Amino acid sequence: MKAKTRGGEEIELELFKFDSCPYCQKVLRAIDRLRVPVTMRDVMEDAGAARRLLQVGGDDQVPCLFVDGKPLYESDDIVAFLEERFAAR
Repeated sequence: MKAKTRGGEEIELELFKFDSCPYCQKVLRAIDRLRVPVTMRDVMEDAGAARRLLQVGGDDQVPCLFVDGKPLYESDDIVAFLEERFAAR
């Protein structure tokens, strides 16, 4: 799903997650708070998403935010990325 950053840039965002993961919940709260449009991929419910995460990202760790197809791991790094590009100044 395309999201327009504060600076007007359009980027494609996909979040690979599963709902019972506390680190995923941290990222999901930031997405909700910042109202960022993100395509959600649940690796526990979608075997294809789990395979893609491992093949493209090189790791099966969640949360992982694909930004224009490139993986970004670690909840703190994902939240910082979202804050930097989508939070109002």
